[in-house]
Amino acid sequence: MDAALAQAFEATWPAAEYADAGGFRVGRGLGAGGRVSSARALTGWKDSDIPEAVRLHEQWGQPPLFRALDDDAKLIAALEAQGFRRENPTAIMEIETAALTDRDLPPVTAFAVWPPMAIQREIWSAGNIGPARQAVMERVEEPVTSILGRVADRAAGAAFVAIHQGVAMVHCVEILPGLRRKGLAGWMMRQAAFWAAENGADRIGLAVSRGNEGAVALYRRLGFREMAGYSYYARSAG
Repeated sequence: MDAALAQAFEATWPAAEYADAGGFRVGRGLGAGGRVSSARALTGWKDSDIPEAVRLHEQWGQPPLFRALDDDAKLIAALEAQGFRRENPTAIMEIETAALTDRDLPPVTAFAVWPPMAIQREIWSAGNIGPARQAVMERVEEPVTSILGRVADRAAGAAFVAIHQGVAMVHCVEILPGLRRKGLAGWMMRQAAFWAAENGADRIGLAVSRGNEGAVALYRRLGFREMAGYSYYARSAG
């Protein structure tokens, strides 16, 4: 994962605030999930910085959580030595924007809309992307948009897209359960690519849980390549 993709990954889904604890940068997520509520290592971190990051998490009232790239063996070993265990392995994937703008969308299938419509917020909420996660979208710097997807003359899907330094990142792709497996997610990704191209982005990235095998397969069929992987590290509730 090159620097531009790494920076877009962070900038397009920001925490409410950040604070450094030794050699770790900790996000205050305000209930918006692991991406924005985790600590990530900075250059020069030490094993003794891990408890300092834990204290900051606790001060903010959120469970201690770290995010580590799959190839960061040193950090993973240090976290495991202090009782942290791997959760939710995730892939970071990307594709050139032009690879998704090679065909026209079917009429009234997908649209770029900002701010999101009420029906999009309902679709996100139905998929556990509630107000706390939706609040993350509001603090991302422009250019940003949402994608509305339609099937059988009804709203069926929603996604969020933001651009940072020429890289568009897609977040929160959600399709209503009864309207999945109809190809809508693929058309929504193509609409995201058309919008990204219009706003100067030459590639598109996203993060997808490896456990979501259907989504991983879709992105691979579209031509996305895996560029990196990461997991969260948490202590067991017991």
